[in-house]
Amino acid sequence: MLKPLRPEPRRTSGLIRGRYKVAPEDFLVEELPAYEPCGRGDHVYLLVEKRLLSTIDLLHELGDRLGRSEREFGIAGLKDARAISRQWVSIEHVDEASCRDLAGERFRVLAVSRHGNKLRLGHLRGNRFVVTLRGTAPGDLELAGAGLAEMARLGVPNYFGEQRFGKRGANLQKGLEVLAGDARAFARRMPRRVFGLVLSAVQSEVFNRVVAVRRHALDRLLPGDLAFLHDKGAVFAVTEPEREQPRADALQISPSGPMPGPKMTPPTGEPLAIEQAALAELGLSPAAFDDLPFGLARGERRPLRVPLADPSAREVDAGLELAFGLPRGAYATSVLRELLTDTIWFAG
Repeated sequence: MLKPLRPEPRRTSGLIRGRYKVAPEDFLVEELPAYEPCGRGDHVYLLVEKRLLSTIDLLHELGDRLGRSEREFGIAGLKDARAISRQWVSIEHVDEASCRDLAGERFRVLAVSRHGNKLRLGHLRGNRFVVTLRGTAPGDLELAGAGLAEMARLGVPNYFGEQRFGKRGANLQKGLEVLAGDARAFARRMPRRVFGLVLSAVQSEVFNRVVAVRRHALDRLLPGDLAFLHDKGAVFAVTEPEREQPRADALQISPSGPMPGPKMTPPTGEPLAIEQAALAELGLSPAAFDDLPFGLARGERRPLRVPLADPSAREVDAGLELAFGLPRGAYATSVLRELLTDTIWFAG
């Protein structure tokens, strides 16, 4: 059974020891919305705090209390289960007053408003994290501060986190089986959501392998790169790296990597060779993603690194407390991997 690549940190010195997620309070996540609800419209927006509860299970609980199907709710993103997190959830045509006091053993509604549209995946700027590291040693505060400062300057390797691949990499293995066999036959036997998850696990593994190859120079543009514009989410071809490098140094643009699919634009030159090698390691070619059921895995470009916003570190009774912001789609484990001597890749 092929296991997902275990990414190595870019840093080779100054790593610290520490454990996180020992308790839910050790991992706090606050969603940074793309927009605030305007206060009017048919969709009720709930700001919910949850504890030891996945986002999908949260929708189950809200649906039970409101008499609605979980499919009717809108969310901007999925949040960790083993954590305390705050995120917005939307539901259309419900009584606003009936939502204000909603609470359960593992969640509570903090605020209620209205807006004109349903929340959709991706309707967020990013997330703010506060992470407690236990078992740290004297001197680790300075090391953590130096590591965060380096990531603020160079960016964070944009690896997908372990949750993307399922328990012990099961989603990746199943996705490879789908692409190696009759995808349409698999689609008839699998729920659409699961089918999409296993395909995205394969795309994510290809991407992670490209990041791993380039991890020591994620701030450097190569001829043939497709550079990612962080403020616009678009890419453009790099023909003169030396001309564009100052913008990369300022973290305005970054090299991009593949989420393979027929709509993805490939790079040229050395970046293309790296991406083709990552596919070949998995026994795949770009054509493996053509004409998949449900129009899934169409392909896109993703930045190989992401900016780190407002990082800080301080000593607390348990050890160290780290705080930082990341754009949507980025994982806090990518930051922790650059700081810690070891991170748990498979929590299960």
